[in-house]
Amino acid sequence: MKQKNLIKKYDKQVTMYEKNRENPNMAAWRRKIINSAYGNILEVGIGVGANFSHYNKEKVHVTGVDFSAEMIKSAKKAASRYQIDTELIHADLDDLDFSPESFDCIVSTLTLCSYPDPVNTLNKFNSWCKNDGKILLLEHGLSHNPFWSLTLKAIDPIYSRIAGCHCNRNIQKIVENFKLEVELMERHWGGILYLIWAKPGLKPKETV
Repeated sequence: MKQKNLIKKYDKQVTMYEKNRENPNMAAWRRKIINSAYGNILEVGIGVGANFSHYNKEKVHVTGVDFSAEMIKSAKKAASRYQIDTELIHADLDDLDFSPESFDCIVSTLTLCSYPDPVNTLNKFNSWCKNDGKILLLEHGLSHNPFWSLTLKAIDPIYSRIAGCHCNRNIQKIVENFKLEVELMERHWGGILYLIWAKPGLKPKETV
């Protein structure tokens, strides 16, 4: 899907995302992963600010990025509502270039499904996160159940057109191939939902 069309799709989905912002089924998983976030945080694909209610507002500054102007407008309202110290940036993540080791934590919740090159995205996370920082992922992808995986692969062409994201990505394989230092990985909902606590892997400047 072309980028302009994808952005328009997400612009039109703001109301739906706002209605689901406090979805109790997802809130528990969001709270569990966001509980580990601290300090100067980069949250990619900030959307409508569905994670804001789970941050410790006394201990964080959140830089939020999204390519949808309408999502950013909604996130601004949510940041005010939950009193989160934020800087919101309307931009495509692929166009940004933060200085190395700019953030204590990088948070991605349900976004790796949308980026055209998730490995390149993780490479950016690796560079932008401090060496002793955290990379926190809440993602969806292929199940460890063969039947569900085949189903997700089959429906992906239609699903991606409707939802604007892919349901056929093997998140575990992507993370392992990138060689993030995974501290903990949990899988739920038949293995479709991934919760990953990780540290940056070996950076280019450290290679021999």
